[in-house]
Amino acid sequence: MSANNKVFLDTNVVAYAFDHAAPVKRQRAREVMGSRDWVVSWQVVQEFANLALHRFAEPMKPADLADYLELVLWPRCAVLPSPALSRTAVALHVQTQYRYYDSLIVAAAMASGAAVLFSEDLQNGRSIGTLRIENPFE
Repeated sequence: MSANNKVFLDTNVVAYAFDHAAPVKRQRAREVMGSRDWVVSWQVVQEFANLALHRFAEPMKPADLADYLELVLWPRCAVLPSPALSRTAVALHVQTQYRYYDSLIVAAAMASGAAVLFSEDLQNGRSIGTLRIENPFE
């Protein structure tokens, strides 16, 4: 890995840290989150909140979610929405043929200055500019 060890986490990595149905992925997600300099974007915060409240097998209590957002995710939120981010996402959609929201994740990872984007959903090993995509669960 380059001198820049910062990684950007896609929503699935954060969500797996709470997935009791996938203990191996849960452990790996927790390892990544506990041992790396990682960041997320506003999109990841929003998607995680939705999953935690509505999609988890045992939904998080709103008070617990509010604490997790305040103490863990918001302090690591390095990218907020902007017109420039949207323009980059559209350009990445054209370049990569990724869906718009996936392109928005890539654009945010690039804007954060991360060297690596950890995602289970995108092409493992692909580089886009100076950003490398890795599936931490492979």
